[in-house]
Amino acid sequence: MTTNTLSTFILLALLLLHSTNAAVFNIRNNCRYTVWAGAVPGGGRQLNPGQTWSLNVAAGTAGARIWPRTGCNFDGSGRGRCQTGDCNGLLRCQNYGTPPNTLAEFALNQYQNLDFFDISLVDGFNVPMVFRPNSNGCSRGISCTADINGQCPNQLRTSGGCHNPCTVYKTDQYCCNSGNCGPTDLSRFFKTRCPDAYSYPKDDQTSTFTCPGGTNYDVIFCP
Repeated sequence: MTTNTLSTFILLALLLLHSTNAAVFNIRNNCRYTVWAGAVPGGGRQLNPGQTWSLNVAAGTAGARIWPRTGCNFDGSGRGRCQTGDCNGLLRCQNYGTPPNTLAEFALNQYQNLDFFDISLVDGFNVPMVFRPNSNGCSRGISCTADINGQCPNQLRTSGGCHNPCTVYKTDQYCCNSGNCGPTDLSRFFKTRCPDAYSYPKDDQTSTFTCPGGTNYDVIFCP
């Protein structure tokens, strides 16, 4: 093996190693109340005010999300129920949460080795959130910090949160089941208060963000 070939091999190995590192998600509860974080993959954890959960997520993971759960009560075996964001009554989630819940969604090391991430209100809203990169020279974060629960339209109100209209009405107009829908007055309620967040399923253009693969992130409840 020549020196140039060896150098190329080492460089490719280092690039491969870098691109397959797990991403670290620091999930912090800045609320004045307890929040039970849910994560798929990752499970879940109780976060008292000021506590942080550091979660490693494997490179290449897609369809992932982190969300806050409120009003939870679990027994010693990790079984119970949450008022919002419940995941089949488990402390350590194995599936997505029940609306309403504010979502931090992401897919790692995708097209051109980019991470894709967003805050989605398609499942409604329960806790204010910031979702932001904290490494790799990537600095564009997303926030949804408006008082959506307090201002929620009456038809979307529920205990502990604010439903998205799809959850309430279950029609194609709001759920985009046929893939052909647009914004509505109710989705605009969310969009005007959190312009960077998904307000309905086809709200891609202003709601999806990217960072280079290998970036680490903060998810902050009540920033």
